[in-house]
Amino acid sequence: MLVRCLYASRAAAGTSAAILDDILVQSRRNNPANGITGMLCVSNDLFIQVLEGGRDEVCDLYHAIVRDTRHEHLRLLAYEEISERRFGGWTMGQVNLAKVNPSQLLKYFKRAELDPFNASGAATLSLLSELVASASLIGRGE
Repeated sequence: MLVRCLYASRAAAGTSAAILDDILVQSRRNNPANGITGMLCVSNDLFIQVLEGGRDEVCDLYHAIVRDTRHEHLRLLAYEEISERRFGGWTMGQVNLAKVNPSQLLKYFKRAELDPFNASGAATLSLLSELVASASLIGRGE
């Protein structure tokens, strides 16, 4: 059974290029062996990540992320059983949300700013899907 997990968090010590690189390297190294695909979006100290894969593997990874001291204010935005992956082509795609057009954000959020903590998980997931469709990815992580 496939599931999708969407969460948002804040970086505990601020987001640095080294922290982001470490998270991406770790994801791209470990996720393929566990059948996990997804996308990581970063904006200032905000992380939004979608994980797709088998139920046990996604749950185990999510619980490891919850315990990761690099994250704080972690919130589960959506968790669902799925019939197919939306992010199947990525071991961990990366988007820099600082470069997203404000009108794109206004389409899904109350203001032209990214605030997944005060929006529905469906709205946040729709934004991510639109970013994939518009090729706004920095890296596919294949």
